[in-house]
Amino acid sequence: MAAALYVCLLFWYLQTNAVAVELTPPQKVTVMALNTNYTLSWDWDQSAAEGHAVTFTAQYVAKYKLKFTKKSPSWHVACEKTSHRSCDLSAFSLHYLGIFVLRVRANMNGHHSDWVQKEFCPDKDAAVGPPTKVDLSPAGSDLDVFISDPLTTTNSSMKNLLPKLYYHILYWERSVDAQALRPQTLSSSANVVTLPNLKAWTWYCVSIQSRYDFYNKSSSFTSPHCLQTEGATPWWKIFVYFLGSLVICFLVMLLSIYCLFWCYKTIKATWYPSTQVPQYLKEYLWDSPGSDIPRLITPDSESELLCDKVTVCPEPPVLEVHNPPPEALPAPPSDLEPVSSGRHSRQDSSGSGDSGVYSTGGSSSLRQPNSNQSSTGAEDSWQGPFDMEQVKMRDMAPGLKSQLLTADEGIVDMCV
Repeated sequence: MAAALYVCLLFWYLQTNAVAVELTPPQKVTVMALNTNYTLSWDWDQSAAEGHAVTFTAQYVAKYKLKFTKKSPSWHVACEKTSHRSCDLSAFSLHYLGIFVLRVRANMNGHHSDWVQKEFCPDKDAAVGPPTKVDLSPAGSDLDVFISDPLTTTNSSMKNLLPKLYYHILYWERSVDAQALRPQTLSSSANVVTLPNLKAWTWYCVSIQSRYDFYNKSSSFTSPHCLQTEGATPWWKIFVYFLGSLVICFLVMLLSIYCLFWCYKTIKATWYPSTQVPQYLKEYLWDSPGSDIPRLITPDSESELLCDKVTVCPEPPVLEVHNPPPEALPAPPSDLEPVSSGRHSRQDSSGSGDSGVYSTGGSSSLRQPNSNQSSTGAEDSWQGPFDMEQVKMRDMAPGLKSQLLTADEGIVDMCV
C-alpha cells in the first residue's frame, strides 16, 4: 500500500516537472508608446499549451527601486491573468522622464513561466504624435496656419513635457501636374504661422510634422489641408457681382409684382366674377306667383319701384249732412206746384265730378218753384238753424264720393 502511494507521488512529481519545463515564457516583449499612451505587448506560441488555457501577468516598478533597495521591491500589477497579448499602461500615469522595468509571464494550470523583463523610459522610447488639429485662414495673398499641440492622455499639451517641441511645415501649390509641384518648408515652434510669398488667388496645400531633436523624434505628417489665397479684387469681378445683384433684385421685384397681381385677380374673380348668371337660371331664381321657392333675384323694375319716395297723408273725415225734421221747416206757399217725386233729382255725374263742390238743393218735402222763385225759396227755406255748406271734395277719396252719391233718404244729396 505504501509502495503504491510512493509510485503515485513520483508520477505526479515527474508530470509536474515536465509541464513546468514545457511552459515557455512570452517572446518579443515590446512597448508601443505615443505621447503618453503606453502599451506593453508580447508574443507566445499557442502550440506549447497543448489545448490548455493560458493567461498572462504583467507588472512594473521604478528602476531606481531595484538598485537602491536592499529588500525585494514591491511590483505593481498592471494586468492579472489576462488572455490578451497586450497590457495598457496608460492609466498608471508613468512619469514621462522616469525609467521603469516591465515584466510579463505566462500562467497555465497553476504553473508559471519565467519572467521576461523590459526596461522602458518614456522620454526616450515614446514617440511624439502629430498636431492634433490644423486650420488655415487667408491673410490677403498669404495664409495663416493655426496648429494645435499634440495632447497627452489627460488632454494637456505635450509642450509641457517637451518644451523644445517644434513643427516642420510643408506647403506647396496645388496643381494637376504632380511633377510640377515644388514643396517649400518652414519650421516654427509657434502655434500660429504665416506662410509668406504666396500667389494671389491660388490654391495651396499644407502638411505639418511634430519634431523633437534631443532624441531625434519626429511624428508623421498630417493629412494635407488646402485653401485658396486672396488678393485685390479685379474690376471685372466687381462688375460681375454688381450685375448679378441687379439681376437678382429685378427678378425678386418682378416675382413680387406678379404675386400681387395674381392675388388681385384671384380676389376679384372670387368676389366680383365677370361671368353673368344665365337667363334660364335667373328665371328659376325669380319668384313666380305660384312658386314656393323664395325670391333670390329681384327684377330691376321692381327694385326701382321699391326705391321711390312715398308720401303718406292723413285720411280726411267723411262729412254727412242730415235733413232737418219736417216740423222745423216752414210751410211752403200755396201757389207752388208740388213735386211729383219725393226725392230730389240728382245732377249729372259729370257736373259733380268736374266741380267737386256740392250744395244743398232742397228736400223731399219741398216743392220747386219756377225759375227765380225756386232758388229764392230754397235759400229762404234753409234759413234758420242750418246754413248752406260747401264741401271741397278734391282731397277726398273716390270711395267717399260714391258713398255720398248713394246716400239714403236721411242724407242730403250734394250738387253744384
